[in-house]
Amino acid sequence: MSFAYGRSRWSDVWLVTGSRAVSTCGDFLAATALTLALQSAGAGGLAVSGLMLAATAPLVALAPLTGRLADRVDSRLLLVVAGLGQAAACLALAYASHPALVIALVALLASGLAVTQPVLSALVPAMVRAEDLPRAAALNQTAGTLGALAGPALAGVLVGGFGTRLPLLLDAASYLALVAAALLIRTRRGGSRRPAPATAPGTSAAPAVAWRLRSDPMLVAMIVTIAGVIAAVGAINVVEVFFIRETLHSSTTMYGLVTGSWTLGILVGAWLFARLARRLVDDRRLLVGYLVLLAGCCLMILLSAAVPSALLLVPVWLLGGVGNGGANVFDNVLLARRVPEANRGRAYAALGGSVQGASMVGFLLGGLLLEAAAPRSLVAGCGVAGLLVIALVVPSVTRAVRAARAPVRVPAAGPAEAPALRPGSMAEGGPVDPAASGPRQVAAGAELATHLPSP
Repeated sequence: MSFAYGRSRWSDVWLVTGSRAVSTCGDFLAATALTLALQSAGAGGLAVSGLMLAATAPLVALAPLTGRLADRVDSRLLLVVAGLGQAAACLALAYASHPALVIALVALLASGLAVTQPVLSALVPAMVRAEDLPRAAALNQTAGTLGALAGPALAGVLVGGFGTRLPLLLDAASYLALVAAALLIRTRRGGSRRPAPATAPGTSAAPAVAWRLRSDPMLVAMIVTIAGVIAAVGAINVVEVFFIRETLHSSTTMYGLVTGSWTLGILVGAWLFARLARRLVDDRRLLVGYLVLLAGCCLMILLSAAVPSALLLVPVWLLGGVGNGGANVFDNVLLARRVPEANRGRAYAALGGSVQGASMVGFLLGGLLLEAAAPRSLVAGCGVAGLLVIALVVPSVTRAVRAARAPVRVPAAGPAEAPALRPGSMAEGGPVDPAASGPRQVAAGAELATHLPSP
């Protein structure tokens, strides 16, 4: 498995994280503005879920294509073209009024995101040495979290004072930051480039093997777990605006601040668990910790159904976000360790497609169930459903942990040589011994494209 040679390119990491913070802020700004506009206009749960489905379906449908594009086409070209397309679509969205046109433009924005997500997620591990990946993943997670934290809060203020057009124009400008970063980033993948070899020149390497996601039971267990949990709790994304605004009788500003508490927790959790991820050299322990963190998120969602006011919802969702941030770092590191560099675009696209497909199930259920049940009951139901899914996947996770192959010992590489493989890596024929090790947002590795309860 290939990571950066010599020193990590932190300048590239900072370019990615900076542009990601700006573009994520714009995304959440626009998403929250459109959600508030629908709710304020008297739209029901089906309308909100329809908007979210339009923003999610392309991520699922295009995942097989965009994953291969991320591995085969020059990363700079993809980021520039997709970023310019998204800026143009968002500019048009600011002046669109017909519902069908709005939905089409939202779907177009999501199509661009389906391209940029796997490209950026696969770039980050190529920028840093293996031992620096947890820190880089935490920085990437922090950028997305800060953007997601500022976006809803800004939307609550801007929609109340200026309507929805200004937030959408700001979102269009945010995509230009991504284009600028793409032109400045030195690290590139795809095109005529070949992945850096996992061994130093002059040393022997095991022959490369064809990689298939289904051949790695640990990654399959991870993806099945997160997809199941998000399908179970995804309705919270539709329900939360009605729960906070109508059941708890809060303002648009409070709605933005409350939803931001979860993303603030993600920021804290990313850095708390990045250090732990670096110490968990055994991927099996990393997978078990991932399961525990997801269970904690579901428990916080269940507890949030009992709060009498939006203010008391803040500490509960803060704790839920901490678990979410840790889970995002864990899945990033686990995927980057176990997937060969040449296939990471496909792997991150598969993870993102599974997550977004599960989100679509949750969005649809949220819209339908809001017609028959109260928001508070649905929030409690989401928490219970998520915990039940965790209980159901425990046996499959246990089997995956037991099926993990025994480590293969390889000599450690010195600082001036090619970076050592991460423990548990599937690259170059199998896992490696912890002694040999000196990590996309979720993105990131690929951090979750959608947080458990996000606007």
